[in-house]
Amino acid sequence: MTRIIVVLAMVLALGGQCLAADENDWFVSVYGGKATKNSIDDFLSGDVNFEDSKFLAVVLGKHLTTYKDLIAIEVEGQAVKHWGFQDHYEVNGDVVFRWLPFPWDDFLDTSFAVGEGLSYATQNPEIEKEKNGKTSKLLNYLAFELAVEVPGAPGWSLFTRLHHRSGVFGLFNGVSGGSNALGAGVKYSWGGD
Repeated sequence: MTRIIVVLAMVLALGGQCLAADENDWFVSVYGGKATKNSIDDFLSGDVNFEDSKFLAVVLGKHLTTYKDLIAIEVEGQAVKHWGFQDHYEVNGDVVFRWLPFPWDDFLDTSFAVGEGLSYATQNPEIEKEKNGKTSKLLNYLAFELAVEVPGAPGWSLFTRLHHRSGVFGLFNGVSGGSNALGAGVKYSWGGD
């Protein structure tokens, strides 16, 4: 419960610092993919082995502020449905830090994001139980996302995301492992000045 209060306090503190942004304030995205047998380190080598478990996530988020045109800070809430080897729902909330400038942005506007928050599964996920021996409904949520804006389609972007749940080396209920899923999706942003 303390972790939930800390994350909510962070969201409220960041929300209190909202500035009028030159960007769109709100966004909704949908992404889907498959769970993997891999650890986060394996993704860097490109050696990805998928499980027979799929998921679909719907995300509602808000842009809070941008620091020196370098980093955007956002919050998002997710509703996730898993099916296949595991069949349950998951709810996630996270604070997202998005790196904005890339040298090729004039040709293809790109961003890289890291999200950190909490994940609650309605059942203990089967993949986490099988892989780690122990899991918990409440775990840490971590996301890595690479996004590109769709040229000529204002507000629209495509992205790929690594969707990670873990116990952060035992911090959450003594769980030392977790699970990873790889997905891709579409995002639409609106609002702003």
